[in-house]
Amino acid sequence: MLELSESNIHLNISAETKQQAIEMAARALETAGNVESGYLQGMLAREQQTSTFLGNGIAIPHGTLETRDMVKKTGVQVFQFPQGIEWGEGNIAYVVIGIAARSDEHLALLRQLTHVLGDEDTAAKLSTLTDVAQFRAILMGETTEDFTLPKENIRLDVDTQSLLTLVAMNAGQLQAQSAVENSFVSEVVGNAALPLGKGLWVTDAVSGNVKNALAFSRAKTIFSHNGKPVKGVITVSAVNDTINPILTRLLEENVQTALLNRNSTEILTALLGGEVAVSDQTQATPISSAVVGTFTIRNEHGLHARPSAVLVNEVKKFAAKITVQNITRGSEPVSAKSLMKIVALGVIQGHRLRFVAEGDDAKQAIEALGQVIAEGLGENVSSVPPAEPDTIEVMGEQTLAPEVAEDNGLPSDAIEAVFVINNEHGLHARPSAVLVNEVKKYNASVAVQNLDRDSQLVSAKSLMKIVALGVVKGSRLRFVATGEQAKEAIDGIRLAIESGLGEGKGE
Repeated sequence: MLELSESNIHLNISAETKQQAIEMAARALETAGNVESGYLQGMLAREQQTSTFLGNGIAIPHGTLETRDMVKKTGVQVFQFPQGIEWGEGNIAYVVIGIAARSDEHLALLRQLTHVLGDEDTAAKLSTLTDVAQFRAILMGETTEDFTLPKENIRLDVDTQSLLTLVAMNAGQLQAQSAVENSFVSEVVGNAALPLGKGLWVTDAVSGNVKNALAFSRAKTIFSHNGKPVKGVITVSAVNDTINPILTRLLEENVQTALLNRNSTEILTALLGGEVAVSDQTQATPISSAVVGTFTIRNEHGLHARPSAVLVNEVKKFAAKITVQNITRGSEPVSAKSLMKIVALGVIQGHRLRFVAEGDDAKQAIEALGQVIAEGLGENVSSVPPAEPDTIEVMGEQTLAPEVAEDNGLPSDAIEAVFVINNEHGLHARPSAVLVNEVKKYNASVAVQNLDRDSQLVSAKSLMKIVALGVVKGSRLRFVATGEQAKEAIDGIRLAIESGLGEGKGE
């Protein structure tokens, strides 16, 4: 089978004529070391003999028998022309595949293209795709089963303040569709989810994946987990590279915006690579604007009716949406604009209240609440300072801190190493998959963190978690390995990274 790397695919290219398109293909073949200078004349001569247009918008220009000796090694260069190129006899080519073949290897490529040539919808999709990994997978026939995302896998406005509840809902949905096994559910429920940012979290499992699938649940209101905002959770089951474009897309700004703010139809469109139109409707406030204030109540008799009313009146001065919970009692968040709900929190002196505000004046609101609480909400307060200091935190400005074991909690036999990623485009889905496959070769437990983002340690056997680390060129990754083959695993990871993780050595 003829191999095709992403570096040989050129998307969204423009050309005025068929000859220009062929010249581009010939020049790319020459640059890649497939052919000698002059192969272009053979490609143009071949076109004069018989058109290389195959149908469904695809053309395969190649040389003549006389120019085979100019082929150094077999290869192809693929160009996408979204505007179309007139290829003669009224045919329009959108995908042009320049071929250099020493013998009849190009016939194997033609066999691989059969599924495209016979499917107008698939060929049409190739003409407009902007994701090179997905383009390659479709062209090479590697999408043996198209990734589908049923609408019922998107759940919005879930009335919960529990991250675990959102994770469990996703896992249950995937299990109901036979996409995962019991071991998957146990693992995602038992392990910590990974904060992706802006209130989005992701989770997956190494075991129990049956087929590619994804589920998303979004809470009705933002809440906090370990000091970080929670709005929605994405749970992924992955068995092959077909799902890689989805994983990469989760890091895109427009997709995250859709997950946070849009309806289920628009979320599906964004996840599957489509464009979501800008809406004139009022969007949900970005999670990055959420502000959290945690304050101790100093009033001798706690929040009875009078100080509660002062608190509510202060809250109502602001447009921000504000919730409050009694974290000392472990209560659920309630509206801070409801006097009845404030009184029902059962707040006594020394209790800690956590306020979460969303909106343009969220920070001003939290600062004002902190001040009136410190002043006693219209009552005298003790001069003795609280046991814990009051805090105000802008969620979007905080740094993600590790949630797993500290260094001194690692096993004594743990082996650590730090490697720099030199891949031009960082660790998108494909090099991440190469890294994960390398790690899985060894009888060792391997965790990794992105030192430059101060991320938590995550399993290096999880493709989703590797992609979600947001690794760019120059990022420093810290690997921690334990187990029988810990040293071999670190050595193998080093060699894989130095070799470019399937993309060649970085500069």
